Amino acid sequence: MEDYKYLFKVVLIGNAGVGKTCLVSRYTKGFFPPGQMATIGVDFMIKTVEIDGDKVKLQIWDTAGQERFRSITQSYYRSANALILVYDVCSQQSYESLPHWVHEIELYAGTKVLAFLVGNKIDQTDKREIPTHIGKEFAERYEMRFLETSAKEADNVEKLFTSIAYQLTAQARDLELRPEQQGTVITGGSTPIASAPSCCKL
Repeated sequence: MEDYKYLFKVVLIGNAGVGKTCLVSRYTKGFFPPGQMATIGVDFMIKTVEIDGDKVKLQIWDTAGQERFRSITQSYYRSANALILVYDVCSQQSYESLPHWVHEIELYAGTKVLAFLVGNKIDQTDKREIPTHIGKEFAERYEMRFLETSAKEADNVEKLFTSIAYQLTAQARDLELRPEQQGTVITGGSTPIASAPSCCKL
């Protein structure tokens, strides 16, 4: 049995083709998969990191963006510690779909979930349709963290997941110090792990 202190579930959502699978592959495997086919249903990868001396396991779920899989992917929202809503900075359509995805988060995710808005494919500068400030303003409107990434060039990918790991670990430790706060304790690894509250509300 692998020894870890905390286990967190991170779920990526967003339209098909925005690069969710490539972000997961870049972070967990260290490479960009060329010609990546659309995800069917749900897939997940594991990445273990060390945060201030504690081993933290991230269970990263990659969900299909197609409408026909929506009822399947919605069931993964509720137990998520963090949600990463991804859009393609080169696709106006993917940006215009964001309110729909936010509505799904409001309906199906826990109220304490940590939420990130990520604009992917920033390496394609000549094709960009969504300026950085537009994405940032959307994130601020819904009280989400914001970051732009390139799965292809590995820009900000490590930063994205490391930031999530640090924030979730800090919340879990805070929960341990203040057990009167609400939080779901789950068993895993060699020690109990906590599904911690977040200051991010949607």
